[in-house]
Amino acid sequence: MDIKKILSACDHTLLSQAATWDDIKAICDDGIKYSTASVCIPASFVKRAKDYVSDKLAICTVIGFPNGYSTTPTKVFETQDAIRNGADEIDMVINIGMLKEKRYSDVLSEINAIKDACDGKILKVIIETCLLTDEEKVKMCEIVSESGADFIKTSTGFSTAGATVHDIEIFASNVTGGTKIKAAGGISSIEDAEKFIELGAERLGTSRIVKIVKAEKNIQGY
Repeated sequence: MDIKKILSACDHTLLSQAATWDDIKAICDDGIKYSTASVCIPASFVKRAKDYVSDKLAICTVIGFPNGYSTTPTKVFETQDAIRNGADEIDMVINIGMLKEKRYSDVLSEINAIKDACDGKILKVIIETCLLTDEEKVKMCEIVSESGADFIKTSTGFSTAGATVHDIEIFASNVTGGTKIKAAGGISSIEDAEKFIELGAERLGTSRIVKIVKAEKNIQGY
């Protein structure tokens, strides 16, 4: 698979609690150089990053991250603030306890509220697959598809595991209505990235693919 195709699917990610502005600038520079889909960064850096990159690169940030149990009004406020600051894409974490209580209409209502707050910007819904049963994953495919959110996303990268082949196969078999798939967490090689794309993922949340390309000087095109 063409490495440029893989890079164009990457949300080049830095969500470390210890990230500094110099770190954020560096991944923005890499995102521009390697034509990634976006950079995914903490909300506190969104405005500076958007001013820094202008229209050269999409800025993504995270909402209710990483645990998902903030109240819905809090998540809506976070989203509105991020959009005002220039975020192009929002990755929200669902309330996992709410899902496990089978409060499906409440889960859907929360996603809808955040979708409205996105004001037309891309919304990705993180369901943290490592904490869910297969039945719950299928149910979330149905809910996210019904919500009109743009993507269903596997993982925060801050829990017990990241994306798996099994999870992406479940997503691909159960999303409807044009809902897209983002695999995130633990994508550590070009081979991993290729496999997830082949299975149907249109975005990859990863900090490693750009690093691999930078390290391997013999990769064609770079």
